Amino acid sequence: MLDDMNELRTFVSVVAARSLSAAAREMDLALSVVSKRLAALERRTGIRLIARSTRRFAPTEEGMDLYERAQRILAEVDQAEAALTSGQVEPRGLLRVSAPVAFGRVHVSPVCGDLVRTHPMLSIDLVLTDRMVDLIEEGIDVVVRIGPPKDSQLVMRKLIDDYRVVVGAPEYLQRRGTPATPAELEAHDCVHYRGVGTHWQLVGPAGQVVEVRADSRLRSNSGDVALDWALTGYGLVMNSWVDVKNHVRSGRLVHVLPEWRSESAPVCALFPSSRQLPTRARVFIDAMVDSLAQGTG
Repeated sequence: MLDDMNELRTFVSVVAARSLSAAAREMDLALSVVSKRLAALERRTGIRLIARSTRRFAPTEEGMDLYERAQRILAEVDQAEAALTSGQVEPRGLLRVSAPVAFGRVHVSPVCGDLVRTHPMLSIDLVLTDRMVDLIEEGIDVVVRIGPPKDSQLVMRKLIDDYRVVVGAPEYLQRRGTPATPAELEAHDCVHYRGVGTHWQLVGPAGQVVEVRADSRLRSNSGDVALDWALTGYGLVMNSWVDVKNHVRSGRLVHVLPEWRSESAPVCALFPSSRQLPTRARVFIDAMVDSLAQGTG
């Protein structure tokens, strides 16, 4: 039975890493050992589980079915063993996370670093991309995204409600004045990035919605660049509160029109199933909730 469990663990690692050599490094085993275990599992089941060629390495349909079942089995075994020994479940294995580039660099990357430092049996592969990934096809365990999910088959856990606010550097506001109403934004220099555009929609304290045209001579497809311009004093920017809150609290930026903000958009963790969510994924999601909640408001 012990040999069978090792074969299952090796098979799951191979599929998650999408490579025999990567799985061998992850498990700290010789490549020959990993190859023999996979061959033994395929021989014992009588089914080809991994399709291998010079250009392709992916589980077969039967292999993917076994992978999904084996993940649940191994998660239950790990939890049972941990409960017997210490009453706690220690996350282990490889966790693959996807997140938007800018948000992932600022907010997800530090959480990943803290987790691998705290949990010596955990490894994390962070994939930063602004496109929506296919979790099964690309072997991703958890996707972090801003806004409600479009795939109804995925399970969502809200990490935090985010919204955009208008901010500017103190030196800019001293030079140009501070707008007192949304309409006054139209007379100011504004910096834009493609995700927001030139028409800013704001919601007031009584729920009223206004739209202002904030023209700009500085535009970028990068929110980071637009934020840097605002920090330098080139103009006002409408940006995510989770991205600017530390700058506001340090005094580098001033929250303009503090009673006005955009509609809320949830920052979400998306994953295929919550019924048997691996411990490593659950620990990551909980850590993201704690990190994003620090200093909110």
